[in-house]
Amino acid sequence: MAKQTKTVHKKSRGRPTGQRYSETIPARLEPETVAAVERWAAASDVSRSEAIRRLVRLGLTVKTKGPPKSEGARQGTKQRARDLADAAIDEMTDKTASSNDQSNRRHRLVGGPEEFRGVRRDRPSRK
Repeated sequence: MAKQTKTVHKKSRGRPTGQRYSETIPARLEPETVAAVERWAAASDVSRSEAIRRLVRLGLTVKTKGPPKSEGARQGTKQRARDLADAAIDEMTDKTASSNDQSNRRHRLVGGPEEFRGVRRDRPSRK
């Protein structure tokens, strides 16, 4: 009699098939954060990994007030402050003085006291 061959399906090793994630990203979290994530996971009845995935997804979809101010935005704020200062100085100017006197007074007000001119950070010092 010929020897019988059995075909037995060998089980594959590793994780079971199912939902796949692109990569593992290790991260270090403070103990308080881990505890908060675990509380959220328990309340949502999901694993800690799934809780982190959901919380990251939630965090990425939340609308923020806006990006942090760039240098260009700061320059716009500085310019607005200058414009407001100019308007305030214009209101305080003596209209009866000549235009040359008004200009000199404005220059002194904007420049500040002589003692502090070397300390100002917004203007290079003249040496």
